[in-house]
Order: sequence, then structure tokens, then C-alpha cells
Amino acid sequence: MANMSMTKHPMPEQDPQVRSGNFQEVALGYTREIAMEEAARCLHCKNAPCVSGCPVNVPIPDFIEALKTGDAEKAYGIIRSQNALPAICGRVCPQETQCESKCVRGIKGEPVGIGRLERYAADTAMASGSAGQAKPADTGRKAAVIGSGPAGLTCAGELAKAGWRVTIYEALHTAGGVLVYGIPEFRLPKALVRREIDTLRAMGVEIITNAVAGKAFTVDELLAEGYEAVFIGSGAGLPNFQKIPGESLCGVYSANEFLTRLNLMKAYTFPEHDTPIKIGSRVAVIGGGNVAMDAARCAKRLGAEVSIVYRRSEAEMPARKEEVHHAREEGIEFRMLTAPTAILGDENGFVKSMSCIRMELGEPDERGRRRPVPVAGSEYELPVETVIVAIGNSPNPLIKKTTPDLPTEKWGGIQADENGRTGKKNVYAGGDAVTGAATVILAMGAGKKAAAAILADHP
Repeated sequence: MANMSMTKHPMPEQDPQVRSGNFQEVALGYTREIAMEEAARCLHCKNAPCVSGCPVNVPIPDFIEALKTGDAEKAYGIIRSQNALPAICGRVCPQETQCESKCVRGIKGEPVGIGRLERYAADTAMASGSAGQAKPADTGRKAAVIGSGPAGLTCAGELAKAGWRVTIYEALHTAGGVLVYGIPEFRLPKALVRREIDTLRAMGVEIITNAVAGKAFTVDELLAEGYEAVFIGSGAGLPNFQKIPGESLCGVYSANEFLTRLNLMKAYTFPEHDTPIKIGSRVAVIGGGNVAMDAARCAKRLGAEVSIVYRRSEAEMPARKEEVHHAREEGIEFRMLTAPTAILGDENGFVKSMSCIRMELGEPDERGRRRPVPVAGSEYELPVETVIVAIGNSPNPLIKKTTPDLPTEKWGGIQADENGRTGKKNVYAGGDAVTGAATVILAMGAGKKAAAAILADHP
């Protein structure tokens, strides 16, 4: 019998006062009983509009149907037929703007908690040891994948399922890309990422770390080594700055550096791990996206008073509403309609404050968002010891510089069609390296499309 509740079952969470002092996962996950109850809210629509909102086309009603009877292993198998990283997507995918936004139950109430159910199915299958996948028969075909983030891992997984020998080249010392260096432990436990990657290794995928594209090798060298296809999923790891005075002072971090030190190098466990991080007692985070929320919530857990400084209003913030809600619960201050104009330092070259000006929203810009305009005479100084800049990233230029015949955009992204084909023969690309910084699931969708194109081009 269908559960006609108008609201989805709340996600059990750590208390905000407790979690703001630790790096343990905030969301605790559904129990079997809660998952079955939430799954019963699904109407199993014949036309399945939710699937059209999923970038990797997971058969959502089918896996939810399995959960109605408590069969998490079956549900996981259905999800994994289309999604190489279900436990990850269940945590960081913005379902509210994708699959859940298409859910019929959302017309008069809240949509089915698709993401929460996906997480439950994946976690349960992993805990029971039934999440493995058999190694496919080897076809002898070979592909190289540059980058082990969500785009690269997905492309590698799809090719491995088809019997290809896949080698992933990762610039860092640990595989996972943004999943391990960019997303905090309290949102995405790194042990879980390792388990997802181990599943790919069990399928025969080889991962070579400490291999920087454009330094350790070039795209042309990979093709010359006999790889029939090369997929570039190197992401967008080059941080952007505002180009305001004072950005070179001690105490100014890019969000990339700050989060990498914490997530990948475990600075929050110092001295257990030998990467310290100094932030002082007051921190300002510039930006309004998910990365800004991650950086602010990490700084809070290190004991600082944290302010998010964003030049538009909350309605224009690109961050997920859930992340903004969690940040507010944890005591982070939001300084909306505020823009930094300079970072000020003391006599020793360390940050002592940030000069800000209040803004108001004017006419819409080319993307339809109202343009922030400075309010004359509204300047003020915000005392801080640390400034974290979280205003986006660009692709690393090394691949572009060492592959001159690879078409790229003026802003640095690789040119590729909707299926990942570039203007260079047997070279494919997808994810943030093509689009600029976006979401994990969109990168996965790009990796999946590129793998399909590779298979079609090399029958």
C-alpha cells in the first residue's frame, strides 16, 4: 500500500552543536524501516519522469520498488547498472534540482527522497559485502583516462564493464580527485570513496598516481603507447582569485588549498598527520557556492568564528539549500550583499582584516541574475585573521600547452561535443575540464557519455 504522506522522512543527523566540533558525517542515514516507509511513497509512474532528471539515467522507480520490500542488495544492483558511484551520489548529488525535481509527489508535497534511498541501498550493500562486481572478459582493447575524479572514474568503469583494459593517470598521490581533496569528511567519508574505487580495481582498472598530465606524459605519448582512446577528465583544479589588493598576504587561502590540506592531508588531525594548518580565531569565506559552504563549515570545526561574504542575496546563492541550512545551524554568519574590496595586513605580512562594501541588486546580467552594485559610502572593515577565496576554478593549462592540436575554449576548457568527442582523433573529454566547475553527477554523466562514444567509435 502506498504511503501518501506529503513529506519525505527526515534524514537523521548529528546535533548541530555536537557536529560543529567534529569531522564525522553529519547525515546518519536511513534505517531499513525508514527506507521501506519512504520507498512506499513512490507511485512507480509508468513514464518515470524522475529518470529524465538523472544525468546517468538510473532506473529510479525500479530500485525504489526493490526497497519497498527491504531488498537493498537488489536495489543496489539496479542502481549500479547505470551509476558507477552510488554511495557517493547518494550523498553529494543535488537531487533536489534533478531527479527529485521531476517527481510527481513533489507537485502537491515533497518529492520522494530518492537520494536518501540511493545512499541507503549503497551503504547496506557495502556493509553486507555484496557490493562487488565481477571482472569482465578481457577484449584486449586499451584506454587511458586522465584524472580519477567522478568523470574519469565513471568513464573507466563503463569501459571496464565492456572488457576494456583501462589505466587511470592521477596527478595526486591518492585516487578520487575532487571526491577526496574537495569534499569534506563530514559530507563524504573518504573510506567510502576508497571502497567505490576498490570496486573499479576489482574490475581490472589500473590506477597510476603521482602522474601529472603535461609533465609525466602527454596525450600524444599515451596514444603512441598503443592506447586506442584517451579520455581527459582532469577537472578544474586551478583556483580563481578576485584580484583585489592583499591576496598575497599570509593567511589568504584558495578554497582548493584549504580543503586539500584538510580533506586529503588530514590537517585537522595534526600532529597525528604532519600537515598543520593555521587559521586564527576569525575567518572570512568569499563566495556563495557549495565549495564556500564546505570551507566555512571546515573552518568552524577548527574552532574559528566564520563569516560567509557573498555579493548577492541568499536567493541568488548557487549552494544547495541543504548546505546553507546546515551552515546556519552550525553557527556560521552570513554577510549577504557584501563584497570585499581589499585584504589588509599587519606589519609582519599577516592578514588582520578585510575591507568590504555593501551591495544592492541592480539590473539583470547576461545570465538573468540581478547585478550587484556598490552602495556609496557603505565601506567597513571586517576583522579576520584568515580569508578563504571560494569563487570558482579553471582547468589546469598543462594539457592545453602540451597538446597544441587539442581545441580549447578561450577560458581554458577543452572543446568537446555532447558525447565527449574532441577535435583530436581518439581523444575524448568531459566533466569540469570541459564545462568548468560543476557537480559530481554532471561530471559522471559526461564520463558515461564519453565511454559510450569510445565504444561506438571502436566496435
